[in-house]
Amino acid sequence: MRKRFISLFLSVTMLLSVLIGFNSSTSAADPIISSGNPIFTSIFTADPSARVWNDGRIYVYASHDIFPSRGSDLMDKYHVFSSDNMVDWVDEGEILSADEVPWGRPEGGFMWAPDAAYKNGTYYFYFPHPSDTNWNSSWKIGVATSDKPAEDFEVQGYIQGLPGSNLIDPNVFRDDNGTYYLYAGGGGTSYGMKLGADMVSIDGPVKQFTELEDFHEATWVFKRGSVYYLMYSDNNPGANRMRYATSSNPLGPWTNRGVILDPVFGSETSHGSVVEYKGNWYMFYHNAKISSNGTLRSVAVDRLYFNSDGTIQKVIQTSEGVPAVGPRSTATEIKYYDLINESFDAYTQKTEYAMNMSNVSIGGGATRSGANVENMHTQGSYIQLNGINGGAGGKALLTVLYSSGDSGSAFKVDASGDTAGDGYFLSLPGTGEWGNYTGRTNRLIDLNSGTNNQIRLSGGMGGVNVSRVIVSLIPQTTQEAEYPMSGTNVSVGGGATKSGGNIENMHIPGSYFELTGVGGGLGGQKLLTVVYASADAQTTFKVNASGAPSGNGYSLTLPGTGGWSAYTGRASRIIDLNTGNSNVIRVSGGMGGANVSRVIVSSIP
Repeated sequence: MRKRFISLFLSVTMLLSVLIGFNSSTSAADPIISSGNPIFTSIFTADPSARVWNDGRIYVYASHDIFPSRGSDLMDKYHVFSSDNMVDWVDEGEILSADEVPWGRPEGGFMWAPDAAYKNGTYYFYFPHPSDTNWNSSWKIGVATSDKPAEDFEVQGYIQGLPGSNLIDPNVFRDDNGTYYLYAGGGGTSYGMKLGADMVSIDGPVKQFTELEDFHEATWVFKRGSVYYLMYSDNNPGANRMRYATSSNPLGPWTNRGVILDPVFGSETSHGSVVEYKGNWYMFYHNAKISSNGTLRSVAVDRLYFNSDGTIQKVIQTSEGVPAVGPRSTATEIKYYDLINESFDAYTQKTEYAMNMSNVSIGGGATRSGANVENMHTQGSYIQLNGINGGAGGKALLTVLYSSGDSGSAFKVDASGDTAGDGYFLSLPGTGEWGNYTGRTNRLIDLNSGTNNQIRLSGGMGGVNVSRVIVSLIPQTTQEAEYPMSGTNVSVGGGATKSGGNIENMHIPGSYFELTGVGGGLGGQKLLTVVYASADAQTTFKVNASGAPSGNGYSLTLPGTGGWSAYTGRASRIIDLNTGNSNVIRVSGGMGGANVSRVIVSSIP
């Protein structure tokens, strides 16, 4: 199975209205700071399963809440995140989706809490998924394998001989002697069993743990010293808590020890994992801090501490998260507190769109009332803006002005430059009344270069009336580099010659000149301009550039200037360059004559 990446956030991508969606990296010179909570902001994630493998990194296998939110039945794919210091996290990408499960439910969905294990060079990924439309009575524990921890997983089948009802939340535990155990259960029923040597079958009876106090779901077993710990979520009214029990045996009997995690912010569910990494113990869990919606959750982490008798202290949920346990490293996940404190002062090139403009269309139940759009609470409702200017492409600040009598609503935002296609999450806090248009919410989105972008706001997650949308860009300054043909980085061949500071004889088939060491800045589209003289009516050059995705080259037409010494011609076209200063541009002739004096490479204003 191929691995699919998202470009953050949603590049992927999706976050709170004030949260941004872009890849970031850090340098070794940055100060050591804390992770911040939640730790994953590129997509909505839940049910974190944390594992430490032999490469020294910590990996979190998480389920993926899909939005617009309808409920947990929409969850249909898994992502993996990794870190080497608990602070800088990388979204390793999607590793499995419902449409890749051959025995799975035809309608898909229902890819709930997973887990992973490693044995003899193979990584095993365990996931619950129904095999029938009647999902609640057809649960299976599927197994996918790979020789890598975060990609190329292939579904091998499912574990035979297990109950079909409420069999969710698989957890795999490796004991000190190399024996593996599988735990699963939900709806108040908890099971444990020994795994076979092949890791995809059971070895012995399935044991039900009836002694656990108020068990609901989310089993997680780990060991510290000689004590086995079983953590799970309970049935606490209103919102689950995490409880734990201990035993001297991996299959019990278990002694109940109490609550170690209180209900999390914004979500009725609770699910977590406990792991030791670089000398510290951690609890991973999820909350709804970003969305305030219990079906759009985000993974968080905090320290876990043991008492001297082996019992566990209650985990304190923090906004700071945990401190780094190593030097700064590459990251794609933006820290939550960095996002909410982000300044957008540089986005000063603003274009405002009233909701009754000709390039604004609505549908799916949305309606216009005067200059405003209403009924965005309707499932399928949307507002679409066409012909949006993305400038040179990249990040743009989307601002929505609105009113809302609901306590908290949200839009899904789709934009032309979102290569992942997951969309962006935009939170719209209530303004108190439907006619109180004081709401103003924003987030960064991705747009393509030029003026053909589309932005779609999809509703169905609470009521919002929209009055205006503003798209803001960072003004682009044109950067220009001029390359004279007499430069040492310009070579000729195929019959082309240098004469003084110019290149001639480009009419010969096979003739060319080549520029090396061309600066591409941050890469992408640049404007190539050739300054020339030509007595022919029209000449055509073929241009090859390092960043061209197809490798087929670009065609450049050069109208005549009236004489071979009349260097008044300027012909331009957009080309693609790579980042940095190692680009090569080759200009090939043989289709008419033109003498070239200079080449100019500039950014697109």
